[in-house]
Amino acid sequence: MAIFLHQGDLPDDMDLGPIVAIDSETMGLLPHRDRLCLIQLSSGDGDAHLVKFDGKNYDAPNLVRQLGDPDRLKLFHFGRFDIAVIEHYLGVTCAPVYCTKIASRLVRTYTDRHGLKNLCQELLGIDISKQQQSSDWGAKELTEAQMEYAASDVLYLHDLKNCLDQMLEREGRMDLAHRCFEFLPVRAKLDLSV
Repeated sequence: MAIFLHQGDLPDDMDLGPIVAIDSETMGLLPHRDRLCLIQLSSGDGDAHLVKFDGKNYDAPNLVRQLGDPDRLKLFHFGRFDIAVIEHYLGVTCAPVYCTKIASRLVRTYTDRHGLKNLCQELLGIDISKQQQSSDWGAKELTEAQMEYAASDVLYLHDLKNCLDQMLEREGRMDLAHRCFEFLPVRAKLDLSV
């Protein structure tokens, strides 16, 4: 696994493939108040790309091009928040999308634990740390622990999608999941309108 830190945008020649896992780190949970600090991405190859923003400039054409590409599936965990933050700060609507939290809620009805940590433990046998979740993402320099935490939020989403897709198919809920995913960017716009 390698973690690549980029300042303000992705490199010009980077292509993260047809399915890209995405997460974000902010200063809080209110997009109108709490600024976007970091976007993490992974193509599912075991590497993570972190794009750090300085809080003043959100002009990131390479990143926006990939996030807005209608032929690229954007893979999230709790996409509702990330999609809204990305829309608010980068001005791009992420679509099409897939959300592992929604998929989990549709098929793992035997539990109320749908967090990323829970999914990784149960479905992949991987224990991820959430210690840095509430750290200062707006700091000028990220710590090694922050970068590792940020990377772990995207590195396993492709594998989780594969497991959840099998469960959705098995339970006959794939069509319902796709309809939920299609609505997610609209739901994010509604969140931004209040």
